[in-house]
Amino acid sequence: MNDDRSVDVPAASVPGTPAVPETPEASAPAGLMGSAVPAVIGKRPDPVAAGSPPGPAPGGQVIEGTLAGTPDSTVSASTAARIAASVPDATRRAYAGDWNRFTAWCSRTGRTALPASAETLAEYVSALADEGKAPATITRAIAGVRTAHRVNGLTPPDTTAARAVRKAYRGERAAAGLPNQRQAAALAVSHLRRIAAALDTGTAIDLRDRLTVVLGWAMMARRSELAGLDLGDVVEVEQGLVVTVRRSKTDQAATGRQVAVPYGSDPLTCPVRALRAWRALLAERGSVSGPLLRRVDRRGVIAGVPGAKPAGGGPADGRLSGHSIGQILTRAARRAGLAVDDLSAHSLRAGGATGAYTAGADLVAIGRHGGWRDGSSELLKYIRDVDRWKHNPMHGAGL
Repeated sequence: MNDDRSVDVPAASVPGTPAVPETPEASAPAGLMGSAVPAVIGKRPDPVAAGSPPGPAPGGQVIEGTLAGTPDSTVSASTAARIAASVPDATRRAYAGDWNRFTAWCSRTGRTALPASAETLAEYVSALADEGKAPATITRAIAGVRTAHRVNGLTPPDTTAARAVRKAYRGERAAAGLPNQRQAAALAVSHLRRIAAALDTGTAIDLRDRLTVVLGWAMMARRSELAGLDLGDVVEVEQGLVVTVRRSKTDQAATGRQVAVPYGSDPLTCPVRALRAWRALLAERGSVSGPLLRRVDRRGVIAGVPGAKPAGGGPADGRLSGHSIGQILTRAARRAGLAVDDLSAHSLRAGGATGAYTAGADLVAIGRHGGWRDGSSELLKYIRDVDRWKHNPMHGAGL
């Protein structure tokens, strides 16, 4: 398939409003979905203007401009704010970093970032390969460069040479025994129990961390979904919990979905009991609304509760970032004596899916529970990992 294909997401051409690039299709590699890169803002550059070609200043600074002052060419501040808010902060930051790295490289090598030539793009891909970047990172970089051109009214550079470089690089990695796609290890339920036991101390940070790991596993949640939960999004019912996920990577329209999470058989890994303990602690400290998962400093001070002054930075309400979810898991796994090299926040999602399938759950039910698109190749990849042992053709072959 062509990894550089993309579909439209909102683009803002208003000074001061980030231009939002296009997002690769659902069939693109995991990690590219929902990405957005701030490109040049304001007046569209004229590629034939005299002097040096238009484009970002060295280091990826944004070039401001003005549009013709007619009503048809402007939007209000509130509209501009909504356009900017349509792209999650994390994805905007990710593509902004990619774009800044490309423009900085162009500055160092004396090349033009916008408009970029096919040769410049191929050289940049080769430079990323020399740095040992993952093929998925290179794919995203190519998509980001093309998107920056589109949202600024320019023809994207041809990617034939760049894709040829990437293909050869994948072959080099394979010959060297390096994986071309890093896959987070699925967290087995036995390891989940070890982690929960290591966090059974009753301290504020361990109560939060145990809820994070257990609920994330039981929901098969993405890290952004966990970080985005508010206290009001998790409701206890007779059968367990009903968790409202208001927005996710595959639900950019924010239609939302509800995830039913039943009681666990082991008190330490029961999502309901873990929630009760954490919610009770927050209530004791006067917090009954706001983010579910929030920052706790080393003294046990919880951010976002009345009168609390935790050490460190972060948002005032204390909401955790998606990156923090991964840090919580790896730190807890290390305490439990587990290897952490292949663990990431995605290990919770993969672990919940493989655990459910191993226990006999239906593939469609697993997909809907975890918010995968029907027929998701990512979900099928997890299932294949289980099936190669569960339904191995050599079982009973007489070896």
